[in-house]
Amino acid sequence: MESIVAEVNHIKKSFGTKQVLKDMNLKIEKGENLVVFGKSGSGKSVLIKCLVGLIEPEDGNVILFGKDITGLKESELNLVRKKVGFLFQSAALYDSMTVRENLEFPLRDLKKLPREEIDTLVLDVLKSVGLEEAIDKMPSELSGGMRKRVGLARTLILKPELILYDEPTTGLDPITSKEISHLILDVQKKYNAASIIITHDVECARITSNRMMIIKDGISVAEGTFSELSESKDEWVRSFFK
Repeated sequence: MESIVAEVNHIKKSFGTKQVLKDMNLKIEKGENLVVFGKSGSGKSVLIKCLVGLIEPEDGNVILFGKDITGLKESELNLVRKKVGFLFQSAALYDSMTVRENLEFPLRDLKKLPREEIDTLVLDVLKSVGLEEAIDKMPSELSGGMRKRVGLARTLILKPELILYDEPTTGLDPITSKEISHLILDVQKKYNAASIIITHDVECARITSNRMMIIKDGISVAEGTFSELSESKDEWVRSFFK
């Protein structure tokens, strides 16, 4: 289906004798926000790495933008990955570069872009995250929430079709966490990108999710909306929402 952005079918992954993913399935549509819950060690990070080809599963397959990426050459895989944006826990900014330079960095492969167009792209994404006044600041001059916003702006500058958020509110105070959660919602509306959000933050999940998935021991054990899962008859599932 054209609306399916990413699909994971029956993948399994082990490290030594430890089976991390046992029979994992996932599907996400264009413009959808999918929140992935699970305790530490449940397989969330491995799932995301398999999704973008950083780890190859032993069994099953991964389809990104209609293309089966299982067994692709690195050069072919990199072409597919260009449609995927990442927001890391730390925002992963280059400390020696200004905000402007950090945002220009992903455009380095587009060498034919005129200066005016680069300036416009940088300003547009900074406006999207409400930080145009920080364009010439260094990362050390920014708060944790501002760094996250710049990290998101850098992700958006290449207009990804799928965004992966890794614990986007970790280390932030409750007010800033809520601001970042609403920003994820704003990005969804403006760019119509699909997003997979790994989080332990119940409020972030409530604000951002169209659908949720809970992983336990390498298997998806529950899927549904926030309200459906928070009112589940399964006590273990409900425990995530207390």
